Amino acid sequence: MGLTDMFSKKTAMPDLQSALPGREIALPTSEHHAVNGHPLKGPYPAGSKTVLFGMGCFWGAERLLWKIPGVYVTAAGYSGGYTKNPTYRETTTGLTGHTEVVLVVYDPARVTLASLLKVFFEEHDPTQGMRQGNDVGTTYRSAIYVEDDAQLAEAHAARDAFQAALDKAGHTARITTEIDKVGAFYFAEAEHQQYLAKNPNGYCGLRGTGVSCAI
Repeated sequence: MGLTDMFSKKTAMPDLQSALPGREIALPTSEHHAVNGHPLKGPYPAGSKTVLFGMGCFWGAERLLWKIPGVYVTAAGYSGGYTKNPTYRETTTGLTGHTEVVLVVYDPARVTLASLLKVFFEEHDPTQGMRQGNDVGTTYRSAIYVEDDAQLAEAHAARDAFQAALDKAGHTARITTEIDKVGAFYFAEAEHQQYLAKNPNGYCGLRGTGVSCAI
């Protein structure tokens, strides 16, 4: 296989038939958040809401999101694809269909989804398709996966508001963020959880557009 073929495969979504099969057993991961000690897999406080954000490499995105007041816990993982319980190495082939995401569990009485969406759109570039900066492939695509219809409507409205802000600022690019109801979410391996808390000088990868928006 030539380099061109390898590159095109990583930036083209597989279908169910061509995706890697995966496994029935979940991969082992951390039990608790390395920064705040909260349980990654719950139980979460009553009234909590969840949203998944794909902003490119999940290391930098998770650090950005766990620092927001009102966010109870974050976790790195994979969603939006076909392969059951994929490994990190499998996702980077582009043959699982997943994108790297951060699970955000938040208290809506302390932080609104609108505030989280504002951070999402301003702190990465949602116009790059199957990449984020130097990170190329389907696993780095921009995505928002929500739990209910109200969140879905709010995410679409936020996307439209940010596109209007980009247009006003003279940008010609169009937002490519995938917005949908959440499907299967798989926790990433322990080494990826709160990676930049454990490796402060590690790779972040976040690059915004320089445009702010009142959402």
